Order: sequence, then structure tokens, then C-alpha cells
Amino acid sequence: MAASIPKGAVSVVLGSQWGDEGKGKLVDILAANADVCARSAGGNNAGHTIVVPIGAEKKPTTFAFHLLPSGLVNPNCTGLIGSGVVVHVPSFFTELDALESQGLDCTGRLLVSDRAHLVFDFHQIVDGLKEVELGGSSIGTTKKGIGPAYSGKASRSGLRVHHLFDHDTFAAKFRKVVEGRFKRYGHFEYDTEGEILRYKELAVRLRPYVVDSITYIHKAISSGKRVLVEGANALMLDLDYGTYPFVTSSNTTIGGVCTGLGLPPRLIGYTIGVVKAYTTRVGGGPFPTEQLNDVGVHFQEVGHEYGTTTGRRRRCGWLDLVVLKHSCLINGYDSFNLTKLDVLDKLPEIKIGVKYLLDGVELDGFPADLDLLEKVQVEYVTLPGWQSSIEEVRTYEELPENCKKYIDFIEEYLHVPVEWIGVGPGRESMIQKPMPSKK
Repeated sequence: MAASIPKGAVSVVLGSQWGDEGKGKLVDILAANADVCARSAGGNNAGHTIVVPIGAEKKPTTFAFHLLPSGLVNPNCTGLIGSGVVVHVPSFFTELDALESQGLDCTGRLLVSDRAHLVFDFHQIVDGLKEVELGGSSIGTTKKGIGPAYSGKASRSGLRVHHLFDHDTFAAKFRKVVEGRFKRYGHFEYDTEGEILRYKELAVRLRPYVVDSITYIHKAISSGKRVLVEGANALMLDLDYGTYPFVTSSNTTIGGVCTGLGLPPRLIGYTIGVVKAYTTRVGGGPFPTEQLNDVGVHFQEVGHEYGTTTGRRRRCGWLDLVVLKHSCLINGYDSFNLTKLDVLDKLPEIKIGVKYLLDGVELDGFPADLDLLEKVQVEYVTLPGWQSSIEEVRTYEELPENCKKYIDFIEEYLHVPVEWIGVGPGRESMIQKPMPSKK
């Protein structure tokens, strides 16, 4: 299936809930016509799984992406890791080597911003120590060192990719940063001098991938190349607008795309929000529509709700349109990709959360105060299920009427059209719905 990406503008795919919406499949489809696929935020705490036919035999191969842009599955697409991403260099090469061992040749088409901040192993150690420090208030971090790396960035003590290429200066800065962590957390086991030598070798290997990403992406756009941005995590994990503190450490919004890649808003041409047909999240924090019952188990088992990066079992609940309205206000989606709709196939009725009530009074928006959020009652609308398999359906017209009514309800409530509909795990299981003509 081919999809058009306009030349000379930027198309963006963003998670609209708590992540794990299945962004990778849409990115895979759109990247088939992209010249550049860029990451703007996060690190190797994200995870996309894509099944792609590889080689002369077109054997279906499953690729797991964590740090690298998943648009690399298109052999004509260049992957760009932007300045807003935090990079663990050993994981960068581990992932690259794994992809290439599976037959995905990335030679000459993977780039890293010289301004991207670095994640080190001591960040990962500190990540675990911070969780212990929090005690019973665990955030549910992946312990990949992402938060401590962004913390160092914000406190102006971080090290960036370009620092690797002046070894003496890098070594001095590195020692100073590690000593600061020892003072903060006590002297944990860590071979500082061994790491300095390790990164001297890694710097040599990394150098051919490093570019001034600002110059690169602006030249790409001005020359008419098709640029696709692949969001990591999702709106409700945004540092400012998610369920703080149960969030990631970066801006996962459309604003994060601009700051993470050095792009002015006028160059964002089209934004697609990826929406799972129900709601999931991992880690701690309030989850108003969570179903700790047979419905939740159905979503977990039928939807295979286990994390790509962590393997953690996801918490599951009904679709929450209060969350999505909040998401729409911030990201301004042009359309939605509704994923995993087939997981609802066998349900006799389907509920959709449409309002949050506190003492019987509807809240105007999604609350910042998590203590308040814990107390809300969700008002649901109940729709009839379709109770038939849609996995082999390939056009919108073929979908059962009750399935279309579910989609219609989402569109009418949020005033955003559903353009893409996922009805199964394969690349071919994505329906593109005809979009209304713009007046």
C-alpha cells in the first residue's frame, strides 16, 4: 500500500494516548514514499515492531526498533536521529547490527545529530537508584537512563555527540559528571576510566554517521524531499501535558517535533494522531477507563499487550475520548490512524468514555492534579459490537455497520476524521478510508 507524502513539507506521526498505539505500522506505510524519516525526542526507551517482507523470497521478517527510525525499512529512506533525542551509543550499534543481520542494509542512510545528548551506562544505574529512592511511588521507568540523561541536559552538565571527537576534553568532562553522580548517590560500582577508553573507540565508529542535522533537514526540505517524523512515546507521556510525574522526560508533542529537529511550525504540513481502538498504558499513574476485569484481560490477551522494549504487560481499558480531546487540543491532528480495531471483534458491546465527572459535575478538560484524577467518575456511551472478524477486510465499505458506527462516533466527538484503520497485525491489514474533501 502506497501513501502520498507531500514534497517540501514535513508529515508527522504522533502517539495520541499513553504510547504503544502501533505507530510503527503507519510509519512503515508512509515511509515507503519518504526520503527522510526522523526521530525528534526520546531514546531507546521507545519501541516499534514492524513485519516486512525481505529478500528475493519476500520472507516476512519482524524488526524491533527502539532508537533508530523505523522508516529505515524502506531501502531508499534515510533515518535521522535529531538533536532532541538522547543516544546511548552502544545500543545504537547493537540495534543497527541486529537489523543488518536480519538483512536490512542501512549503509550510508543513517544519520545522528551532532547536538544530540548522550546516554551513558551510569545514567542507567542512576535511573534504577532514583526508582529505589522513590520507594512506593515508582514511576515505572524503563531504566534505560533516559530521565537522568535529560536531567543532565537541563542542568547543563550533559555531554553531546560532538564532545566525543575531542577525546581529552570529553574525558575531563566525563570524569566530572560521574564524580557529581557519586556525590549525589554514593559511590556505586562503575569503571569510569574503562568507559572513557570504550568511548574513544566508539567515537571512531560513530563519526561517519554524525551530521549537523539542522542544515541537513532544511536542505532536504528545500530540495523537495519528502520528510516524515516518527514520534516516540505519546501525548499523555509528555513532560508538560501528560500525567506528570508518570511521564517520560521529553516533549512528545508536535512542539517537541519543532524543538527536537530545529523546525519552524510553518514547515509542519500534516499531522496524524495514532489512536488504539481501546486504551493502554504501562507503569504507574491514574488510568480512569482501566478495566481490571474480563474486558481488560481480553484486551491484553487478544491484543498481545506486552511492551516491545520491556516485555511488560500493559494495563488496558476502554477508549477514553477525554484523553483524546486533550490530545487533539495540543497536537492539532489533521487525521487519525485507528489501530487494533480487530481486537474488539468478539465483544457484544463496546463502551467509550466521554466525560469525567467529579461530584456529579463534568470537568472542562483533562485535569493536571492526579489526586483529582483518581477521584473522577467516567461517563460512558455504550455501542453495540459487530461480533464478526474484520481481519480480512481491505476497504472501509466492507466493514460491518456497527464497526462504522464506532468509527463515526469517534470522528463526530473529536471533529477529526479517521483516515487509516488497522484491522490486523500485517502491513496489508491497514485500510485507508476516503477523506472528506476540504471546503
